[in-house]
Amino acid sequence: MRKILKNEGVQAFIASIICILLGMLVGYIALLFINPSGAGEAIMDLIKNFFNLNNPAKQLQRFGNTVAKTVPLLMCSLSILFSYKVGLFNIGAAGQYCIGVCASLYAALQWHWGWLPCMLFAIIAGGLAGALVGILKAAFNVNEVISGIMLNWIILYFTNIVLTKVKEVASPYTGYLNDLNPKALLPNAGLDKFFNGNQYITIALPIALIVTIASWIILNKTKLGYELKATGFNSKAAKYCGMAEKRNLVLSLIISGALAGLGASLLYQTGYMRWECTAASVPGMGFNGIATAFLGGLSPIGAIFSSYFIQHIADGGAYVDKTVYCSQISDFISSVIIYFCGFVFFIKYLMNKTLAKHDKKDTNANREGGEN
Repeated sequence: MRKILKNEGVQAFIASIICILLGMLVGYIALLFINPSGAGEAIMDLIKNFFNLNNPAKQLQRFGNTVAKTVPLLMCSLSILFSYKVGLFNIGAAGQYCIGVCASLYAALQWHWGWLPCMLFAIIAGGLAGALVGILKAAFNVNEVISGIMLNWIILYFTNIVLTKVKEVASPYTGYLNDLNPKALLPNAGLDKFFNGNQYITIALPIALIVTIASWIILNKTKLGYELKATGFNSKAAKYCGMAEKRNLVLSLIISGALAGLGASLLYQTGYMRWECTAASVPGMGFNGIATAFLGGLSPIGAIFSSYFIQHIADGGAYVDKTVYCSQISDFISSVIIYFCGFVFFIKYLMNKTLAKHDKKDTNANREGGEN
């Protein structure tokens, strides 16, 4: 049993479960303060999400909605994860996601491109935004957190200005892809049948899964992945071994930005959302990607499950009684879980420390037994 607990993947899973339970506990306590009598029902409605519906067909459709929003969150999670492996904290993923929205929607609504060119344009735009942060870091040692945060706001206002040209006349939202350029919508390839005809289930889902598996292979089974991680562990040692640490740094942020830009394309090109040209803050998807990356144990495969869980809880808030609890209660609980994600490594440290103590006791006991 102790050998199993020493496995890094098992430790990450246990630590993530503890963070989730602590977050749910704090959320439940908050609900008790608001209205004790309905706290238990509210927290269960939050967890059940679409299972609150009695109709199986509607359950399947709502499940599809959650899956559709999980896809971009997963891409943002991979974006954070990739740069973190090189010792970088890509908080600029939110802006890279935002520029992906700008590129894909502008190409679709202004230039009337097809879905693939729009997607590629979003990937390139996100990659260029990531490259800018990487170049500033590699060439001038500008902290990536500072440059990333500042670039987030520059990109937000740039996106608002550019997409104003393709917004509706009577509203601040961009036009409907379904009406203005249906060929820019991602094809469903028959996948909607598995979700009771949900139109938002497209090839975005298999693309996200393929990219996730590819990310795992690159990081764990290739020379590039080895060099990226080696640079993250010790850039000076990597340089001494002949690795191009500055190139790896910039390349990592280009890949991170491209993943975030792809995530934007995989959501907005389903027609599920439209951009509000008066947006006052960058999309939270990029910031939530930080939580899902750590909740998933900084593993691409783990990110699949953590991304779905965070989105499941967020969507579950729609079923909480709004006459008693505010509409932001699911966001609050998700935020608490995200906060506890910061303790994942601390929990793993405590587990390893405890296991080491038990190993030491066993060693001492065996030594005393041998002497006797």
